[in-house]
Amino acid sequence: MPHWIALTLATGLLTSPAHDSDRQSDFAEAAQEYGIPLSVLLGVSYLESRWDTNAGRPSVTGGYGPMHLVDAAALPAGDHHHGDPRGDAARPLAHTLPRPAVLPEDTLRAAARITGLSSARLKGDPAANIRGGAALLASYQDAPGGSPSDWYGAVARYAGSRGFADEVFATLREGAARRTDDGQLVRLAARSDARPPEHLTGRLTGRSARLAASQAECPQTLACEWMPAAYRRFDKRRDYGNHDRLDRERRIDYIVIHDMEGSYAGVPSMVRNPRYVSWHYTIRSSDGHVAQHVKSRDIAWHAGNWDINSRSIGIEHEGYLARGGAWYTEAMYRSSARLVKYLADRHGLPVDRAHIIGHDNIPGTTPSTVPGMHEDPGPYWDWARYLELMGAPIEPARSGGSVIINPDYATHRPRMTGCSGNRPGRDCKPHGASTVWLHTRPSENAPLVDDIGKRVGQPSTYSVYDHSARASAGQRYAVAESRDEWTAIWYLGRKAWFHNPSSAPTAVPASGPLVTPVKDRVRVYGRAYPEHAAYAGRARYQAHVPLQYVIRRGQTYSLGFTLNGGYHAAGSFNPARHATIKGALRYHQIQLGHRVMFVRADDVRVIR
Repeated sequence: MPHWIALTLATGLLTSPAHDSDRQSDFAEAAQEYGIPLSVLLGVSYLESRWDTNAGRPSVTGGYGPMHLVDAAALPAGDHHHGDPRGDAARPLAHTLPRPAVLPEDTLRAAARITGLSSARLKGDPAANIRGGAALLASYQDAPGGSPSDWYGAVARYAGSRGFADEVFATLREGAARRTDDGQLVRLAARSDARPPEHLTGRLTGRSARLAASQAECPQTLACEWMPAAYRRFDKRRDYGNHDRLDRERRIDYIVIHDMEGSYAGVPSMVRNPRYVSWHYTIRSSDGHVAQHVKSRDIAWHAGNWDINSRSIGIEHEGYLARGGAWYTEAMYRSSARLVKYLADRHGLPVDRAHIIGHDNIPGTTPSTVPGMHEDPGPYWDWARYLELMGAPIEPARSGGSVIINPDYATHRPRMTGCSGNRPGRDCKPHGASTVWLHTRPSENAPLVDDIGKRVGQPSTYSVYDHSARASAGQRYAVAESRDEWTAIWYLGRKAWFHNPSSAPTAVPASGPLVTPVKDRVRVYGRAYPEHAAYAGRARYQAHVPLQYVIRRGQTYSLGFTLNGGYHAAGSFNPARHATIKGALRYHQIQLGHRVMFVRADDVRVIR
């Protein structure tokens, strides 16, 4: 039984005789008006919005309300690929291009034409939004009524994907129940008979489509396509792009979660440009559709740190981190979680935040690169929900000397500033978030802790783009002290306090190995590179450059995993001319601040 269903059973949500909420009645009335099976309408809305209103704010793809009616005019253009996404000092990348602005289908105005309701009402009135979505769904169906399976084609058309329809029908078989963001109880009873017609499941059709699907590395239960990234020479054949191919398998330590700061519609032109950057997969927000661009054995240029690039798989998600508390769809979370779980199992990775990391958790390679490292997917990515979908919910331990950050996403609404459309410094509208703020003392009035590398000579801020003083759900930190309703963790070489009241805890007790320095000043690194002797003339030696931070005796930090230093020298279009250097120098990955970093194993002692 899925964890969330067990929880709702335990709390009585699925069995309570309480009367239906207004939201439940809105779905029932709209389904009856347009001749749609109620379970189908509820299933479509759950995959789009989890039945939430999101306070009338648009999703990352301009969708409004429980039925995610898309206003194409609400989409901004964006480009977050600044800096050097390859992150290899031996081979810097200067080629970046802006993302094109491409608009999706405008379903909001289509629903307005059918119902006669205004666009403003469809955006702001949940009942009208549900009615508009039902009308649009019914317009894709030849005749009203029938069983859920009769509506498979209409459901696929609603989001433009048979993969979306497959996920809706999986939800119908599981059932669902939850309170929405505005307190409405909505229930979808499980239907074991809700199965799509066998001839209309998410299989791609046509010879080219079947070939595209067969080349994608995805679980069988997820509809994927193969959309290959460019791999060819340019600039008088001296340079090439936009990734590095290998003639052998490589070690994978990370799956890196990105948001695109742009639209999925622009992806084909970007990945096929050899002068642009690359990543392994893209996931579309509206329906959870997955496209693969680079094989997992090959190195994509996405992380801004060559060491991490050479040991990671990068997944981009359609979205914007700072759109005033923008929300990501359930369809995207579910597809992404299924893909990540498949990749983690395939490469032997634990499903935890030491291995499943955000782009904002990747360290700079040298002190000069630290300020420009990226911030996505940001504070509004629901890490706890994401881990739960992968079958790895955040669970408390009895003891262990550390904590895992875990605020309740729905009710935890910390102050944020600098959202899109706001003046710099102005507060964002309240919205659920997965992060906690870290203070210098156990008080909300105390200053935030500072990150000497991220904001050089400047104090930390409450900006959505500034994670200098933040810890995110799923991250594990060593406990430094507890006082009343506050907990201190070791963070960037000092104690950092966050509010953790027993009535609404923002962290849970955790167990796991820790490290503590064996000398007074231990340097930390952004790359786990091998010692000089390991190169043996096979590649140019990569110097060990410590970052700005030090940790001291008496401090402790959570240990993610241990590895030997390595470096992949990839300066040739021909993979046979690459060299992989493996060293004897051992490193521990630690959770130093918001980002992971590395310490030499000889400099610390492991506390089991």
